[in-house]
Amino acid sequence: MAITASVLFVAAFLLALPSFAQSPLHQGQQQVQYDVYAGGIHALQANLNVDMKGSERYSLSLTAKTHGLLAKLAPWQGKFESHGWQQTIHKPELHQSTTTWRDSKEIKKYSYNKDGSFKSYSVKDGGKAESFRKVDAKLTQGTSDVLTATLNTMQVIAKTDKCEGTTDVFDGKRRFKLVFKEKKQVELERSRWNAYSGPAVECSAEVQPIAGKWHEKPRGWMSIQEQGREQGTIPTVWFAQIQEGAVAVPVKVRVKTSYGTLFMHMTQYETEGKALTLKDK
Repeated sequence: MAITASVLFVAAFLLALPSFAQSPLHQGQQQVQYDVYAGGIHALQANLNVDMKGSERYSLSLTAKTHGLLAKLAPWQGKFESHGWQQTIHKPELHQSTTTWRDSKEIKKYSYNKDGSFKSYSVKDGGKAESFRKVDAKLTQGTSDVLTATLNTMQVIAKTDKCEGTTDVFDGKRRFKLVFKEKKQVELERSRWNAYSGPAVECSAEVQPIAGKWHEKPRGWMSIQEQGREQGTIPTVWFAQIQEGAVAVPVKVRVKTSYGTLFMHMTQYETEGKALTLKDK
């Protein structure tokens, strides 16, 4: 089931909303649909919703769920969302993750002050009451959430065509650096799996442990990352600015593991006045 675990961690790390909005999109809003393949099997369906609300606020919402046979073997779905303030470096106000494994649901909330300081962390497990957890300031001081960290890199790419970004992130138990580094500029071609064609920047995405409850032997995402390193490459994301003036979005993701390679392909894109889809082929 190692490849199943890989799919779930990739989903939690990078994927998004289950369906497009039915109403017309407003300026600054982008929605992207993805299919994820593991070892050639269609394992996940997911979308991404980025909403830059005017010049003061942003919202980044994410969900993913297993698909087909994998949905029967590993019925998992997750919704991840961040809301906050647009600044030179965007600052979160709230990050929330809701994950469901079979019939078990867990909700985690991370709250922040406008100056970027950490406010609170709570967990609601199943039918239990919400529980606020006391956390060491050494784990939270100066951190952001993983979605806002990625959004900041997407903004840098849109403005400079350079993929670079290093952010300290707190995930409830651990503190780590999320590091994006540019590998090269590329020209992608449309295919039977991916609707995007055009310039993109190829980036590595690396998690670097700092503090907290890390295992001596890599587990979860760290295990997947290190398996990829042994295969010659850590997780790789291709970003592209599809709409002029908007932030860049992921158009392809590749994660190599000891058990096979996972690919995430963009199958549909929509923003105000523009749409791409595989159905156009």
